[in-house]
Amino acid sequence: MSFIQLNPPLPIDIQDKGKGYAFAVIDYGPEHNLIWVTGLNDSGEIWCAPNPLVRLQTNWTMGRLPLADAPAPPIGWHHGGASANGVKPS
Repeated sequence: MSFIQLNPPLPIDIQDKGKGYAFAVIDYGPEHNLIWVTGLNDSGEIWCAPNPLVRLQTNWTMGRLPLADAPAPPIGWHHGGASANGVKPS
């Protein structure tokens, strides 16, 4: 297990909780999701959110658009590096 303090904190959006700043990440190892320790902007609550619920906040300058406005991934791009049949492209 490792606990990593983020410096600077990252502006993130936690699904169903809202926007905030992640100031640490907990890594329990390869069989677990990363856990993002986040202070929420609106309520001041601190939540430990699992990786699948965490997204970086939108940032037009960096090209992170809202999901509805995001361009489609390039042709040949596969999440995780594997093709539809599960074989990694060479």
